[in-house]
Amino acid sequence: MQILSMFACIALATISGNGVRELSSGKQRVDLIELNHFIDDQGREVFRQIIFFDWSATHHRYHVRAWRLVKDASQLPQRNWEPSGYQCTWHDDNQLRQVWAPSFRETWSQIDPERANRELLPEDQRIPLWKK
Repeated sequence: MQILSMFACIALATISGNGVRELSSGKQRVDLIELNHFIDDQGREVFRQIIFFDWSATHHRYHVRAWRLVKDASQLPQRNWEPSGYQCTWHDDNQLRQVWAPSFRETWSQIDPERANRELLPEDQRIPLWKK
């Protein structure tokens, strides 16, 4: 039943006037979740971050919506099979937050993809995951 209700939420996701696709309070949908391992010159991991992207049909590229540092393994994206996709879950300000995406990628880099994306879309133009 829970799987069916999640599928129904995703199927009923709507795009509001500002482009934010809210599934329900505390739940969001994005087009891509990236787990990035930022590494130093010796190949040692400096930090891990999760980056949430939406596809821009206008610019034909992904734009960052939000990111967060991984502080605990429980925050890592988990594979879902019904519906097929990936989900990140965490608690923020005493509220359960969930972000679902149909696509996932894992990268290792010496360039921070979130910072690089700021050159394409400044932070103040990003669509936030949740309304303030």
